[in-house]
Amino acid sequence: MTTPTASRHAKRNSPLPRASQRRQHAVKERLAPVPAPNKDSPDKAVRGRVFFATVLLVCGIWSYWPSLVNLVGIWSRVVDYAHGFFVIPLALYFLWVRRDRYPGCRESSPLLALAFLCLSLALRHVGDAFYFAFLDGWSLVPWAASVCALLGGRPLLRWCWPSLLFLLFMVPLPFSLENNLSGPLQRVATVLSTQALQFLGQPGFAEGNVIVLGDQRLEVAQACSGLRLFVGIVALTYAYVVVLRRPLWEKVALIAAAPAIAIVSNAARIVVTGLLCRLLLPGPTARAWIHDGSGWVMILLAAGLFWLWLRYLKLLVKEEEVMDMMAVVKQCRA
Repeated sequence: MTTPTASRHAKRNSPLPRASQRRQHAVKERLAPVPAPNKDSPDKAVRGRVFFATVLLVCGIWSYWPSLVNLVGIWSRVVDYAHGFFVIPLALYFLWVRRDRYPGCRESSPLLALAFLCLSLALRHVGDAFYFAFLDGWSLVPWAASVCALLGGRPLLRWCWPSLLFLLFMVPLPFSLENNLSGPLQRVATVLSTQALQFLGQPGFAEGNVIVLGDQRLEVAQACSGLRLFVGIVALTYAYVVVLRRPLWEKVALIAAAPAIAIVSNAARIVVTGLLCRLLLPGPTARAWIHDGSGWVMILLAAGLFWLWLRYLKLLVKEEEVMDMMAVVKQCRA
């Protein structure tokens, strides 16, 4: 039989109070505020990637500086390649349009970056060895891809690939390709523009790629450079496809309409040049001024034709919203 004094000593020496103290201590630890992370110290891996990508970017700009200066000179001298001034701003605009898909710089692919860098160096070496100047300009694309792969890996490359491919449009076409393909385009433009001039009541006749317009002889090679203006219109098509968020079939229809729009723009350029030279501003100096100005106007005309084609597609196929009646019934019952 235990006495009250002994029972008090047993309660005092019991482990229950210690267990309750441990539980109270655990509760206090859970309720204690978590210290905020130190934002002043960024991740070392991300900081290292940014450093090496910056070094690669600076070295690339230093290496490509003569090529970039040469490209700017071509854009300034040849009006049909003047769209090169807008390539880099439009490429940056494509990134801004796709900013909601930006994946960040959480990953890195050094091996992929090395592969793109080796491809860029190989293109430059082949271009220098075989005097292919266009390969030096095209090598800008894998070099820029190597910077993106080093900075953000495959997700960043998937995000910025439209802008990277668009950089190809700032490089002039190879001379052999331009020479072989511009002839058929010039012939088609000559026939269309001659028929348009005759429809407008002008005495226009075709002699090869030369249009005899009264006492004026208008060479199609001077009034419209054929494939070079075609490249500018293809670049405009590319911009439409990237920027506009339309169904795939509309984008395919837009790409299919690009050659026709280019041919119509070339013919319109010849017709406008011929009419202005014959009726308003005769003379070689005025003809050169009209030729330079009509190149910009035809790009705007092509943009308007693209807009009209998109409006026609929108009227041709009307989208109807399909309502799920079962979902509406369930929502009403809820």
